[in-house]
Amino acid sequence: MNTYVYRLGDALYINLTNRCTNCCDFCIRNTHDGVGEYNLWLDKEPTAQEVLQQIGDPTQYSEIVFCGFGEPMIRLKELIEIAREVKKKGGEVRINTNGQANLYHGRNVVPLLKGLVDVISISLNAPTAEQYDAICHSCYGKEAFEGVLQFARECVKVIPTVVLSVVDVLSPDDIERCRTIAEDIGAQLKVRQMIE
Repeated sequence: MNTYVYRLGDALYINLTNRCTNCCDFCIRNTHDGVGEYNLWLDKEPTAQEVLQQIGDPTQYSEIVFCGFGEPMIRLKELIEIAREVKKKGGEVRINTNGQANLYHGRNVVPLLKGLVDVISISLNAPTAEQYDAICHSCYGKEAFEGVLQFARECVKVIPTVVLSVVDVLSPDDIERCRTIAEDIGAQLKVRQMIE
Protein backbone atom coordinates (compact mmCIF):
# COMPACT_ATOMS: atom_id res chain seq x y z
CA MET A 1 0.00 0.00 0.00
CA ASN A 2 1.56 3.30 -1.13
CA THR A 3 1.04 6.29 1.18
CA TYR A 4 0.60 9.34 -1.04
CA VAL A 5 -0.90 11.64 1.59
CA TYR A 6 -0.55 11.53 5.37
CA ARG A 7 -1.83 13.67 8.18
CA LEU A 8 0.36 15.19 10.91
CA GLY A 9 -1.44 17.45 13.36
CA ASP A 10 -3.92 19.51 11.38
CA ALA A 11 -1.82 19.58 8.20
CA LEU A 12 -1.88 17.16 5.26
CA TYR A 13 1.43 16.06 3.77
CA ILE A 14 2.02 14.86 0.21
CA ASN A 15 4.55 12.13 -0.56
CA LEU A 16 5.24 12.53 -4.30
CA THR A 17 8.51 10.64 -4.66
CA ASN A 18 11.31 8.82 -2.87
CA ARG A 19 13.94 10.24 -5.23
CA CYS A 20 16.33 12.85 -3.85
CA THR A 21 19.47 14.65 -5.02
CA ASN A 22 20.91 14.55 -1.48
CA CYS A 23 21.89 11.74 0.84
CA CYS A 24 22.00 13.67 4.13
CA ASP A 25 23.69 12.14 7.18
CA PHE A 26 20.75 13.12 9.41
CA CYS A 27 17.94 12.08 7.02
CA ILE A 28 15.10 10.17 8.68
CA ARG A 29 15.16 7.77 5.71
CA ASN A 30 18.43 6.32 7.04
CA THR A 31 16.76 5.01 10.20
CA HIS A 32 12.98 4.89 9.65
CA ASP A 33 10.49 3.66 7.06
CA GLY A 34 8.27 6.67 7.56
CA VAL A 35 6.74 9.11 10.02
CA GLY A 36 4.39 8.13 12.83
CA GLU A 37 2.45 5.08 11.70
CA TYR A 38 2.90 5.90 7.99
CA ASN A 39 5.30 3.90 5.80
CA LEU A 40 6.46 6.38 3.16
CA TRP A 41 8.50 4.15 0.86
CA LEU A 42 6.78 3.99 -2.53
CA ASP A 43 6.84 1.27 -5.16
CA LYS A 44 4.92 3.57 -7.54
CA GLU A 45 4.87 7.37 -7.70
CA PRO A 46 1.38 8.91 -7.68
CA THR A 47 -0.28 10.87 -10.46
CA ALA A 48 -1.55 14.35 -9.64
CA GLN A 49 -5.11 13.01 -9.88
CA GLU A 50 -4.44 10.23 -7.36
CA VAL A 51 -3.16 12.80 -4.87
CA LEU A 52 -6.00 15.25 -5.48
CA GLN A 53 -8.60 12.54 -4.92
CA GLN A 54 -7.05 11.76 -1.54
CA ILE A 55 -6.85 15.44 -0.52
CA GLY A 56 -10.52 16.15 -1.10
CA ASP A 57 -11.37 19.55 0.37
CA PRO A 58 -8.04 21.22 1.21
CA THR A 59 -9.65 23.79 3.52
CA GLN A 60 -10.24 21.09 6.16
CA TYR A 61 -6.46 21.22 6.82
CA SER A 62 -4.32 24.10 8.10
CA GLU A 63 -2.06 23.60 5.09
CA ILE A 64 -1.15 21.15 2.34
CA VAL A 65 2.56 20.38 2.58
CA PHE A 66 4.70 18.85 -0.16
CA CYS A 67 7.06 16.84 2.02
CA GLY A 68 7.46 13.09 1.86
CA PHE A 69 10.30 10.61 1.65
CA GLY A 70 12.05 12.39 -1.20
CA GLU A 71 12.51 15.77 -2.89
CA PRO A 72 9.03 16.89 -4.04
CA MET A 73 10.29 19.38 -6.63
CA ILE A 74 11.77 16.56 -8.69
CA ARG A 75 8.13 16.01 -9.73
CA LEU A 76 7.55 19.63 -10.65
CA LYS A 77 4.74 19.08 -13.17
CA GLU A 78 2.64 17.11 -10.69
CA LEU A 79 3.45 19.47 -7.83
CA ILE A 80 2.24 22.48 -9.85
CA GLU A 81 -0.92 20.70 -10.98
CA ILE A 82 -1.80 19.73 -7.39
CA ALA A 83 -0.90 23.15 -5.94
CA ARG A 84 -3.02 24.91 -8.58
CA GLU A 85 -6.08 22.85 -7.61
CA VAL A 86 -5.47 23.31 -3.88
CA LYS A 87 -5.21 27.11 -4.29
CA LYS A 88 -8.32 27.16 -6.51
CA LYS A 89 -10.24 25.48 -3.67
CA GLY A 90 -8.94 27.92 -1.05
CA GLY A 91 -6.17 25.81 0.53
CA GLU A 92 -2.77 26.91 1.86
CA VAL A 93 0.33 25.40 0.21
CA ARG A 94 3.80 24.84 1.65
CA ILE A 95 6.78 23.12 0.03
CA ASN A 96 9.61 21.59 2.05
CA THR A 97 12.58 21.31 -0.32
CA ASN A 98 16.35 20.88 -0.46
CA GLY A 99 16.49 23.88 -2.79
CA GLN A 100 18.14 22.07 -5.70
CA ALA A 101 15.21 22.21 -8.14
CA ASN A 102 16.93 24.67 -10.48
CA LEU A 103 20.03 22.47 -10.63
CA TYR A 104 17.87 19.39 -11.22
CA HIS A 105 15.73 20.93 -13.98
CA GLY A 106 18.58 22.93 -15.53
CA ARG A 107 16.69 26.26 -15.41
CA ASN A 108 15.04 28.67 -12.98
CA VAL A 109 11.70 27.01 -12.18
CA VAL A 110 10.77 29.31 -9.28
CA PRO A 111 8.57 31.69 -11.35
CA LEU A 112 6.26 28.71 -12.00
CA LEU A 113 5.42 28.69 -8.26
CA LYS A 114 4.12 32.28 -8.22
CA GLY A 115 0.62 32.46 -6.79
CA LEU A 116 0.61 28.73 -6.01
CA VAL A 117 2.81 28.53 -2.90
CA ASP A 118 2.30 30.41 0.37
CA VAL A 119 5.38 29.15 2.21
CA ILE A 120 8.57 27.47 1.02
CA SER A 121 10.94 25.92 3.52
CA ILE A 122 14.43 25.30 2.14
CA SER A 123 16.94 23.09 3.96
CA LEU A 124 20.09 25.18 4.27
CA ASN A 125 21.75 22.76 6.71
CA ALA A 126 25.19 24.43 6.80
CA PRO A 127 26.87 27.85 6.51
CA THR A 128 29.48 26.88 3.87
CA ALA A 129 29.70 24.79 0.70
CA GLU A 130 32.30 22.51 2.32
CA GLN A 131 30.16 21.78 5.37
CA TYR A 132 27.05 21.33 3.23
CA ASP A 133 28.85 18.84 1.00
CA ALA A 134 30.21 16.95 4.02
CA ILE A 135 26.76 16.34 5.54
CA CYS A 136 24.34 16.45 2.58
CA HIS A 137 26.32 14.52 -0.07
CA SER A 138 24.49 16.09 -3.00
CA CYS A 139 24.90 14.56 -6.44
CA TYR A 140 25.94 18.10 -7.49
CA GLY A 141 28.88 18.13 -5.08
CA LYS A 142 30.11 21.51 -3.87
CA GLU A 143 27.99 23.33 -6.49
CA ALA A 144 24.86 22.35 -4.57
CA PHE A 145 25.29 24.92 -1.80
CA GLU A 146 25.46 27.92 -4.14
CA GLY A 147 22.55 26.40 -6.05
CA VAL A 148 20.48 26.35 -2.86
CA LEU A 149 21.33 30.01 -2.11
CA GLN A 150 20.45 31.07 -5.68
CA PHE A 151 17.17 29.17 -5.45
CA ALA A 152 16.32 30.92 -2.17
CA ARG A 153 17.08 34.33 -3.73
CA GLU A 154 14.64 33.55 -6.55
CA CYS A 155 12.00 32.36 -4.07
CA VAL A 156 11.92 35.63 -2.12
CA LYS A 157 10.89 37.38 -5.35
CA VAL A 158 7.67 35.39 -5.80
CA ILE A 159 6.75 33.47 -2.61
CA PRO A 160 5.25 35.34 0.38
CA THR A 161 7.14 33.41 3.09
CA VAL A 162 10.58 31.90 2.55
CA VAL A 163 12.19 29.97 5.41
CA LEU A 164 15.70 28.54 5.48
CA SER A 165 16.04 25.67 7.93
CA VAL A 166 18.95 24.10 9.79
CA VAL A 167 19.08 21.11 12.11
CA ASP A 168 19.99 21.73 15.75
CA VAL A 169 23.10 19.52 15.49
CA LEU A 170 25.01 22.55 14.16
CA SER A 171 27.15 24.56 16.58
CA PRO A 172 25.66 27.83 17.91
CA ASP A 173 28.26 29.73 15.83
CA ASP A 174 27.25 27.93 12.65
CA ILE A 175 23.57 28.53 13.36
CA GLU A 176 24.30 32.27 13.69
CA ARG A 177 26.21 32.21 10.39
CA CYS A 178 23.18 30.56 8.79
CA ARG A 179 20.95 33.25 10.33
CA THR A 180 23.09 35.91 8.66
CA ILE A 181 22.80 34.11 5.31
CA ALA A 182 19.01 33.97 5.69
CA GLU A 183 18.81 37.66 6.60
CA ASP A 184 20.98 38.63 3.62
CA ILE A 185 18.63 36.72 1.31
CA GLY A 186 15.51 38.15 2.95
CA ALA A 187 14.32 34.87 4.41
CA GLN A 188 13.52 33.64 7.92
CA LEU A 189 15.67 31.05 9.70
CA LYS A 190 14.13 28.06 11.43
CA VAL A 191 16.17 25.76 13.67
CA ARG A 192 14.53 22.34 13.61
CA GLN A 193 15.08 19.44 15.91
CA MET A 194 16.92 16.40 14.69
CA ILE A 195 14.38 13.56 14.39
CA GLU A 196 15.73 10.70 16.47
